[in-house]
Amino acid sequence: MSQISSHEETIHSDSFPKKNQFFIETIGRFLTVLALLFAFLIGVKILTSGIKLMGGGFAQTLFDVTSNPLLSLMSGLLATALLQSSSTTTSIIVGLVSGGALNLAGAIPMIMGANLGTSVTNTLVSLAYLKDKGSFQRSFAAATVHDFFNILSVLVLLPIELATGILEKLATSFSSFLYGNLTGLTYSSPLKTAIKPFAKEAKVFMTQTLGLEGNAAGIGLMLLGATVTILALTTVVKVMKVVIERNKGDIVEKLLSKNPYTAIIFGGVVTFCVQSSSITTSLLVPMAGSGLLTLASILPVTLGANIGTTTTALLAALTGNSAGLAIALVHFFFNILGILIWFPIQKMRQTPIILSTKLAELASRNKMIGLLYIGIVFFGLPLFGVFITN
Repeated sequence: MSQISSHEETIHSDSFPKKNQFFIETIGRFLTVLALLFAFLIGVKILTSGIKLMGGGFAQTLFDVTSNPLLSLMSGLLATALLQSSSTTTSIIVGLVSGGALNLAGAIPMIMGANLGTSVTNTLVSLAYLKDKGSFQRSFAAATVHDFFNILSVLVLLPIELATGILEKLATSFSSFLYGNLTGLTYSSPLKTAIKPFAKEAKVFMTQTLGLEGNAAGIGLMLLGATVTILALTTVVKVMKVVIERNKGDIVEKLLSKNPYTAIIFGGVVTFCVQSSSITTSLLVPMAGSGLLTLASILPVTLGANIGTTTTALLAALTGNSAGLAIALVHFFFNILGILIWFPIQKMRQTPIILSTKLAELASRNKMIGLLYIGIVFFGLPLFGVFITN
């Protein structure tokens, strides 16, 4: 009897340290992510300060560049494909709009392009299955279903936006309301107050310590701000990726037991937590490759990831102004409208699934088709578009 009691005591004594360790690790990761998000906001603010320091000439150049919607779309696509993060691209765009270097209408196609470019990461992940024909077909279809949904959304919403300006009007109205412009009320953000001294010190460092002036100081601040933003987001991704990978089994179970609309919410929450839609969608690809998930299960989670990734730009807008918030809201409304158009009706929902399945079948027969698809859609086409418009 005494042996049993001592054995139970040993089990309890072993479990308590493990629970304490898990709790401490969780709190540590939570605090680390909060600190990194604060650093991210500082980076956006520094970027905005650099844009303002460069003056009207620089702003006019950017206005001219984005006057062509096709060029704007392609530049957003290419930037995101190269940076491997739509969160970073959209955050930089928010900083540019807040700083007055981009007008809202010109930045909207760029946001759409960033939404297209974000799906390149999970498509690249699917190439890991090239040696196994069956697994490659399933994983490539799972990756490109995200691509096709985003492409279909742009094909519908970009012409509508150019004709009516619906996204611009909707985002501007909400932004004005949230900032209190309609009621004459103003809101002083404590977050902006906390971030301002860091941005000011960065400006002092560039102008006084390094002795830079005018455009040189502005470019220095922009590079510094972009670097801080990218490093902060990259580190958040690494910190949260560990948590997500440890719970893959739980994720599969939850996805399989939920209805499509709950899966959309789930994808949005996971992406909000890791601050990267690429992680959410890339983790789905190997699950599809191993046969754990079907395309019908994957699609709603990727749509939730599309919504979840917009929170980064919305966070970045906290350091800016009404215009910065408006372009962040454009990203959010674009994804919401895309879902409303393509998801509720079963036949419409099947369109990206059918397209990705057909492409995956072709790619599994000839691996070069998959490589050409990535090279042309994410890199060749944007570069060609920039060349043609110039």
